[in-house]
Amino acid sequence: MRFLSTIAATLAFLFTASPLMAQEKLTVLLDWFVNPDHAPFVVAQEKGFFRAAGLEVELIAPADPSLPPKLVAAGKADLAVSYQPQLHVQVGQGMPLIRIGTLVSTPLNSLVVLRDGPIKKIADLKGKKVGFSVGGFEDALLQSMLAKHGLTLKDVELINVNFSLSPALIAGKVDAVIGAFRNFELNQMDIIKRPGRAFFPEEEGVPAYDELIVVAKKDKAYDPRYRRFLDAVGNAVTFLINHPDDAWKLFIKNNKKLDNELNRRAWRDTLSRLALRPVAFDKVRYQRFAAFLKKQGLIKKVLPVSDYAVELP
Repeated sequence: MRFLSTIAATLAFLFTASPLMAQEKLTVLLDWFVNPDHAPFVVAQEKGFFRAAGLEVELIAPADPSLPPKLVAAGKADLAVSYQPQLHVQVGQGMPLIRIGTLVSTPLNSLVVLRDGPIKKIADLKGKKVGFSVGGFEDALLQSMLAKHGLTLKDVELINVNFSLSPALIAGKVDAVIGAFRNFELNQMDIIKRPGRAFFPEEEGVPAYDELIVVAKKDKAYDPRYRRFLDAVGNAVTFLINHPDDAWKLFIKNNKKLDNELNRRAWRDTLSRLALRPVAFDKVRYQRFAAFLKKQGLIKKVLPVSDYAVELP
């Protein structure tokens, strides 16, 4: 009996200990410093969803926002937060990346002007200065939005404001900015009593797209850890939608610097844009957006969606 009791106790210990022993490490590079866009990751961490999935997830904010996808492509990290437009371009350039999940399923990018300024409609930008941070896709967005109103890029003066979008607009250095995130820059401007007005690309001739996605190295797309990771993120999104106030407390729990007016407003505006099913994506929408990028000259050809995006089983 004593022998059987010892075996039972040993088995009980092993079954109890196995979840801890089974934890697999996973490195996730963010696209920028931690902010409400990353709320599902932080909540999944704090609620123990990653741990329950057998994962030990390390979230890393990059020193250089352009590096995460490149590091994943080089096998230096498991996953990275990136952007759908960037994915099309980088895959077209031969980078071995593939989308495995979606974090924010609507565009955040927008064309912003001062609400009380002279620009009341896009056509008013003729002869005006437009600030931007990153050439290429933002130029394509602006070009498409202008075209709907009978203008071209030659009708405006483009000025690189080096990521100082709202400050440049408020200071009068430019008349509009392209590339402003509607959940951040608009709130930032409102807080300092210089409210802005946004024109949304998806309402001005640009096909809708996923803003923030999760990418992996293409030959590692079906790593079994990744589906578990995305399921945990999905559980976090459900908690965020159902319990936004409790989720906010978890978000700022270990970083009190996040508890400020801008993040509180961005939190409110970001929740409705989170992907409810991070694994799922719309293949037709991806094809349509690829065709747009080709028309704008940002990619040479429209590749099969399976070359750069997958829905994990």
